[in-house]
Amino acid sequence: MIFGLLLLTPGVASAGTGDLQATPIYVGDSFGPNGYCTVGATVQGGFITSGLCGRSGQVVRTSTGAVVGTIRASTHPLPSMAWVSVTSAWEPVGVFRGPDRRDRPVHGSTPAPVGSAVCAFSHTTGWQCGSLLSRNASVTFIEGTVYGLLMTNICLGAGTPPGTPLFSNGQLQGILVSPGNCSAGGRSYFMPINEFLQRYGLTLLTSS
Repeated sequence: MIFGLLLLTPGVASAGTGDLQATPIYVGDSFGPNGYCTVGATVQGGFITSGLCGRSGQVVRTSTGAVVGTIRASTHPLPSMAWVSVTSAWEPVGVFRGPDRRDRPVHGSTPAPVGSAVCAFSHTTGWQCGSLLSRNASVTFIEGTVYGLLMTNICLGAGTPPGTPLFSNGQLQGILVSPGNCSAGGRSYFMPINEFLQRYGLTLLTSS
């Protein structure tokens, strides 16, 4: 595992200092076997990611096998979301950190209007930017159709880690549901981040 603006709105809080001995967890960190999944957003007591990253009750580990926490709730694909609570050895912080080790603050989760510039990051494709095309798109899986998704003209392609976050001007917008078929132009679809917070009653961590 590659592992700190107070917004006075429900579901958002500044990142605390926490236990100085704890290892920080950043938005964008990899976890699971071979770094299969990504921390999509950090919340008080843990983080949220894709429902593809495990079932409820499953222990979450780093790529080296260290225990991070436990999946408290998980569904896929209707909708595809999961909430992980971490042990006291780990400290989630409201910061995005990519492989360049540069910290980028998470300011909140204010929804961006259609047409806004958006960027997604994954450890397989790096930064990919484009535009938000819709806030009410749908994707059909074998198990059924997911509605109310964010559609972008970013195409991340097969192999993009589940949980990849989408940003607009420092505001977290969503977590990857479908990366698109880049050989055919493609679109990527994201579950709105506020859906996670509301469903699980979580508080997003932001940077001060």
